[in-house]
Amino acid sequence: MRTELVTTLKRQATELLADLERDKEPILITQHGLPSAYLVDVESFETLNQRMELLEGIARGEMALAEGRTVSHDDARRLMDRWLK
Repeated sequence: MRTELVTTLKRQATELLADLERDKEPILITQHGLPSAYLVDVESFETLNQRMELLEGIARGEMALAEGRTVSHDDARRLMDRWLK
């Protein structure tokens, strides 16, 4: 992963954005020698968010199962039919 100073971001934002579009590799921005932010292209960011939402849904499902909050298959079908109307 590439690392750049915040001053580089200020001075060369257009070039950094072009690099992101081309390489699809995140850039770590540092300020005073410490990590400050990641610069990522839109497509990668949206993909990461979709994956995170999926993983959070799985985790909620596992918690519900562990807590005994389950429904029968028939009840689940009826609930889904109502949601899809």
